[in-house]
Amino acid sequence: MFIKKNFSLTDLLRFTGGHLVWLTLWAVAVTAFYEYFHWEWLHIPWLPLSVIGTAVAFYVGFKNNSAYDRLWEARKIWGAIINSSRMWGANVRAYIGNQFTNTDLSKAEIVAIHKKLIYRHIAWLYALRSQLLIPTPWEHISQNGHVKRATEKRMQQYGINLSQDGITEKELTEFLSDEERQRLINYKNTATQIIDQQSQDLAALRTEGLIDDFRHMELQKLLNDFYTHQGKCERIKKFPLPRQYGSSSFIFVGIFIFLLPLGMVSEFHEIGEGAVWMAVPFTVLVGWVYLMMELIGDYSENPFEGLGNDIPMHSLCRVIEIDLKEMLGEADIPPSIAAKNGVLM
Repeated sequence: MFIKKNFSLTDLLRFTGGHLVWLTLWAVAVTAFYEYFHWEWLHIPWLPLSVIGTAVAFYVGFKNNSAYDRLWEARKIWGAIINSSRMWGANVRAYIGNQFTNTDLSKAEIVAIHKKLIYRHIAWLYALRSQLLIPTPWEHISQNGHVKRATEKRMQQYGINLSQDGITEKELTEFLSDEERQRLINYKNTATQIIDQQSQDLAALRTEGLIDDFRHMELQKLLNDFYTHQGKCERIKKFPLPRQYGSSSFIFVGIFIFLLPLGMVSEFHEIGEGAVWMAVPFTVLVGWVYLMMELIGDYSENPFEGLGNDIPMHSLCRVIEIDLKEMLGEADIPPSIAAKNGVLM
């Protein structure tokens, strides 16, 4: 998540600077052929070009709205995960105790049960984060050539390398026992199995009389909520913005930018001698605006990709971890995640 209020010129050039080169070269080439070789046929009337530009703007706007909806929905899901996690920590501590047992456990034993259930939930958070960062075929890191190299560079710049950043392995080691960690990480969907393990432990606690039926059902409802939140995240991750919309937008913008200087040269040529060269900066400017609209939507449609537009899952996991550890009364509280190069991950 970008945290700076405004992007600097350097940020914009870093994001689209390479595109300015070919935009300028194309505008200069068309203008030079028109001016020096008198290729008057190399222009098109402005009216059809403006119609195309308007249609492309509407289409790109539709795509960007759809991309923003995916991004904002992902953030709302993680907001719900935060709320449900706090409820889980509070309810585990309030509901599980000696109230319904025949043989009382010691305070230390009760606290150990609370800690086990809360720590396992923190492990679920990091496991879910890791699974959501696994690349899909339509994401930028899975492409070839320049797109892949640029994406890898951005990931390193923001301090993240998808699921290979080592965070999940470290956190699972801290929050799960060795036996449990070795068993759970071998499943295809570790996060799902962690919640199932929580459910099995609640059933065992009910059998032992450490919780009654009502409290058992309330805690199980929270686990069901976690399944719901996870499923919503997986839906966004595993179902892309339909490619017939996403890829067509790129093609339409490309067609418009290709035709743009052909309409600009004749318009500026009518102003007077030498004015035709004004077509170059205006072509670059208009083309850059359309290109930026396309790129913003393209890099916003996948909120679990490991790039700057992502939901800051690492930071949100740490927020929950801090809250739950403070509920347990622990003294060793980790610091909040800091932004790196203007990006909070």
